[in-house]
Amino acid sequence: MKFQPLKGVTVVSVEQALSAPLASCRLADTGARVIKVERDSGDFARDYDTSVKGESTYFAWVNRGKESVRINLKSDEGRELFSNLVEKADVLIQNLKPGAMKKLGFGSESLREKFPELITCDISGYGEEGEYAEMKAYDNLVQAESGLIDVTGDGDMRAKVGVSIADISTGMHAYSAILEALIQRGQTGTGVSIKVSMFDSLADWMMVPWFHQKYAGRTPKRKGVYHAEIAPYGPFITADNREVMIGIQNEREWKRFCEGVLNSAIDYADKRFKNNSARVKNVNLLNELIQKQIGKHSHEKVVEILKKHQVAFANLNTLEQFAKHPQLRLTEVEMNGEMIKMADRPARFAGFETSFGAIPKLGEHDEKIKKEFS
Repeated sequence: MKFQPLKGVTVVSVEQALSAPLASCRLADTGARVIKVERDSGDFARDYDTSVKGESTYFAWVNRGKESVRINLKSDEGRELFSNLVEKADVLIQNLKPGAMKKLGFGSESLREKFPELITCDISGYGEEGEYAEMKAYDNLVQAESGLIDVTGDGDMRAKVGVSIADISTGMHAYSAILEALIQRGQTGTGVSIKVSMFDSLADWMMVPWFHQKYAGRTPKRKGVYHAEIAPYGPFITADNREVMIGIQNEREWKRFCEGVLNSAIDYADKRFKNNSARVKNVNLLNELIQKQIGKHSHEKVVEILKKHQVAFANLNTLEQFAKHPQLRLTEVEMNGEMIKMADRPARFAGFETSFGAIPKLGEHDEKIKKEFS
């Protein structure tokens, strides 16, 4: 049985790139009908690369289960078609430049006055007010503005996060906000206007380093693959040159680690390492002592000992190793008449299965949508 709690909900999304398409993709996954409105040239993310059997990686990831219709919102015919779509929609999502939809006569405020039950979700880079409202906002740029890049990297070398985290966080915030709005509408019968910005989305996720700066007056040091505020928490090299990431989160685990894994080579009560604050202060010496012990054993032996003493660890995998990971759950999605593999939904619902719809070709549903909504 398919899990489709949003079956019967119609979503119109004027979307491009990643944040809005991700939000609408998750709605499509739960049974909503998602109509993707594209310009004649299409969502520009279609042309990012050709890695997935000739199609873009980003587009293939977040556009399954949608209908694609090309609409020129500046033409009379296009404006009429779009108006008809919105009239029948439950949710309208858009992530064009702030003010663009309003200039076209489709601002969320005016649409909600006309259709009180409509839920609108406007996604922007920095919000619609203030000196940054008109600034272009791409993922790495927002990572930079939010301070995320400042706390990421190693030593003096800063780095961006390796995935489009600003877009992804914004899409997920938008998705959860729309679900909340649908619940409220079910209770009140009235829709609501939602505003989500990429900057606000990352600002929420930056609160731990911000707290350090605000209340302790310091910025957490960039520690590469090691944790800045917890120790030991990082990779150690085994005798056969494999890397094992070890993380100690509490004093009970620290004691087991010292006595069982390190064979008491470090006294867990040593004042230099007696608690997490002391261990962070003396982290270089601590890591050196741990590496000396871990480096005596093969990867297989180290894993065996860590499991035996219930110490948290992970293999520091390459992307190639991740691709073959035994826990990686894959599903198949249709694209251009053939099936491609991608990760299944993280959420699993007992007694239900998820079935993803196909990834649409540009304008694949033009005639169908025009016929239905003209």
